[in-house]
Amino acid sequence: MTAMRVHYSSAYCDTQVAFDTTRKAAAIATSLRSRPIGGVELHAPAPATRADLLAVHTPRYVDAVLSGQPRDLAVSNELPGWDDGLARAVCASTGGVLAAAAHALEHRTIAGSLSSGLHHAGRASGRGYCTVNGLVVAARAAVRAGASRVLVLDLDAHCGGGTADLIHGDPAVEQVDVSVDPYDYYGTHANARLTMTDGRHYLDAVEQALGSIADPASIDLVLYNAGMDPHERCLGGAAGITALVLDRRERLVFSWLAEHRVPAAWVLAGGYTTRMSMNELVHLHRLTIDAAARVRPG
Repeated sequence: MTAMRVHYSSAYCDTQVAFDTTRKAAAIATSLRSRPIGGVELHAPAPATRADLLAVHTPRYVDAVLSGQPRDLAVSNELPGWDDGLARAVCASTGGVLAAAAHALEHRTIAGSLSSGLHHAGRASGRGYCTVNGLVVAARAAVRAGASRVLVLDLDAHCGGGTADLIHGDPAVEQVDVSVDPYDYYGTHANARLTMTDGRHYLDAVEQALGSIADPASIDLVLYNAGMDPHERCLGGAAGITALVLDRRERLVFSWLAEHRVPAAWVLAGGYTTRMSMNELVHLHRLTIDAAARVRPG
């Protein structure tokens, strides 16, 4: 069985702007080196280019992200500042999503990237700690590479409103979204289905959402936004959602992918140290990597 590619480079976190979104990838990568998960290999991706970002975002916004000007637009992601390193970090992290998606699509397998800060970003601005919507950047690249059906599976605590807006009217890309916090709520979209739930019914809602996906065999690629912030001690989390619940969720998702033999690229998504340590957060994100590694095709 071949190893699962997990994309990461130190550039993901090469910024003085300090927040979980810009720091946790390094902590997870360090944990994978000191406590390896069997069958996982770290690969450094090429950074996304300006042209890659322009496939989704406006030139004015892309140039603000890359240059820091105008300042209000450059910090519309609500992170605590901007520097040249943040621009490099965003391009590196987006490049990781692109690389994971391309590898999964080409080899019909599962791959991942230690990327986060994606699904709230819109066409002309960032939002909610999200700068570039790497999910839609990767989806559009997959369609250009020949995919006819791409599914974004979003299990972050918060609604993926940026993604829903960006894919609206795109017949090749759809979203299934299960959320426990109404932030970035987007209502009804033709190709984005949102389920709001709570901690008591969380696993049932995820299982029902997976079961509602029509004709899984026709999906060329799943982009899985594997947020850990539904955890009851995370920003936006819900009472009753523990590490055990999230572990069961990850096994549900990757078992579904394996059962239907759907290629997938996963990313980290939300997860915050507001009320937990970085070590605890790393443990939660490792649940995704472990579940993915157990079911990856050979």
